[in-house]
Amino acid sequence: DCSGQRLFSVPPELPLDTGNLSLAHNRIASIPPGYLACYGQLRALDLRNNSLAALPAGLFLGARRLAHLDLSYNNFSLVPADMFREAGGLLRLDLSHNPGLRRVHPQAFRGLAQLRELDLSHGALAAISLDALEGLPALVGLRLAGNPWLCGCAMEPFLKWLRGRTQRCAADSQAAECRAPPEVAGAPLLSLTEESFQACRLTLTLDDYLFIAFVGFVVSIASVATNFLLGITANCCHRWSKASEDEDV
Repeated sequence: DCSGQRLFSVPPELPLDTGNLSLAHNRIASIPPGYLACYGQLRALDLRNNSLAALPAGLFLGARRLAHLDLSYNNFSLVPADMFREAGGLLRLDLSHNPGLRRVHPQAFRGLAQLRELDLSHGALAAISLDALEGLPALVGLRLAGNPWLCGCAMEPFLKWLRGRTQRCAADSQAAECRAPPEVAGAPLLSLTEESFQACRLTLTLDDYLFIAFVGFVVSIASVATNFLLGITANCCHRWSKASEDEDV
């Protein structure tokens, strides 16, 4: 237990058979690459309430038994691709209370086939890629409250997935609320139904605009051609009429 020791860096030497390491409530801003390489017995790592904004690549290469990881109350703004890929044994991951966390890469949780609990609450997430969560087959706990969710058209696939998982996945979706657009601000995520997104199905796509432009172009050409033919026909009729008058004279 190295918590609350006002540490600015991780302790350099620990017993190699350490199974539970708490570095919580310190001032640690970075972790050296390979720091966990020799701690093959580590099952729980508590890094909450520090100043971490990123983790070095390959940090979990030696910690294959790691099951519980707490990164809450830090300064993460992004969860990059493959951040936890070597920690394939993770069961619980806590990324809550990172007030600057605005983006989770679609491949952020790749390799976490055993993950059961994921906490993304109280951050700055307005959206999350469905790909990031579909690769978590064992997930039974998901916390999303306290984020400024943007419940626009792009949110519909995620909400549809979330509604389908509520029976097996305990999510705090009633506490998670939409921040925007204004017409649904304050509404719980799961209160939105398919009817809430009906207007999205009427939205024109780029292909629709291109088709409309093409049709307009064709109609314009047809109109010009029609007017041209009508002009020629009228001119011919006028000449025929004049020729007939000259013959009568």
